[in-house]
Amino acid sequence: MIEQKIKTIMIATSALIFAAALLHYTGISFPIIGPILNFILCALALAGIAHIIGHSTEQLGNYLGAGITGVIQAAVASLPELFVCLFSLKAGLVALVQASLIGSILGNVLMLLGLAFIVGGKKHGVLIFEKQSTRMISTLLLLAVSALVLPTLAQELHLPAGSHEKQLATVCAIVLLFVFIVHTNAMLTQGQRSMPTDVHEMHDIWPLATATNIMIGCSVGAAFVSYWFVDALQPAIDKLGISQTFAGLVIVSNAGNAVENVVGVKLAAQGKSDFAVSIILNSALQIAVALIPILVLASFVIGGEPFTLAIPPILAVALFLSVLVVTVVTVDGHADMVDGAALFGLYVIIAAIFWWG
Repeated sequence: MIEQKIKTIMIATSALIFAAALLHYTGISFPIIGPILNFILCALALAGIAHIIGHSTEQLGNYLGAGITGVIQAAVASLPELFVCLFSLKAGLVALVQASLIGSILGNVLMLLGLAFIVGGKKHGVLIFEKQSTRMISTLLLLAVSALVLPTLAQELHLPAGSHEKQLATVCAIVLLFVFIVHTNAMLTQGQRSMPTDVHEMHDIWPLATATNIMIGCSVGAAFVSYWFVDALQPAIDKLGISQTFAGLVIVSNAGNAVENVVGVKLAAQGKSDFAVSIILNSALQIAVALIPILVLASFVIGGEPFTLAIPPILAVALFLSVLVVTVVTVDGHADMVDGAALFGLYVIIAAIFWWG
């Protein structure tokens, strides 16, 4: 049975979705905070949906191993961000989409993983997680980020390939999708498939069908809320006086990553290091090898300005250095509060750089 706390969150989230829909479709606006209120309601609704999906994923983990659960969790968690980016590209907000995708990767590997290590390390000391799968994910993430950075270098160095942005972006997108398929197949066939040993010791375990149906229902709801979120985004940015880059790098990316923000830190606090690290790193990897190439190919279909992989150089440098640091931190399968503080601190420094645009 679904516990009372989750039922309360479901009711509150439904109310937020209803309020966001009302403001969106009726055009009701309040003085001074009109567009900001719409934006906040949609962000809170996405966070509520994220919390419900996060709890459903934890329930799903009672029946599946860490590897399979991490793949499913990351795929479902990416749907709100996919919708937000598609609607943003359609609206011509290419700079915001670039920043939000890079911000999502940075938010996962720096802010979220850092918070997970801080919270988990404070409660349990040194966190120990499975080295082989973590090393594989970190290596693939580093290779995927290299594929995203190289088109930027080609353009900035005025190489011949730099004048063929669309073609180069298409090649990179296809290669990254191939890596995604190979990685997903490896996680599903080689990952832990047995039921966790503590499943029978837990209380309030949902039936598998209930957990799955709730995840699907929340994903559908996230599609609608994401559209309303983008519709309120530009007016809110103008009202707040911030740049598209900072809004995408920090605000939009964290709203899209609300699922991992909830479940990743929670699992680390419970001492479930394998689940936490698998979910967080898989989420970052799937953004790099699945979400970004899908958006590149989709941008050629939906119209508007094409979405290529030539990003601002400072974003490319920040992305590459961040993933390199995370690879070094996680390669030995151990982490503590100091590692978490270092990762989180690097995220704050990068965010501060873009505060001024």
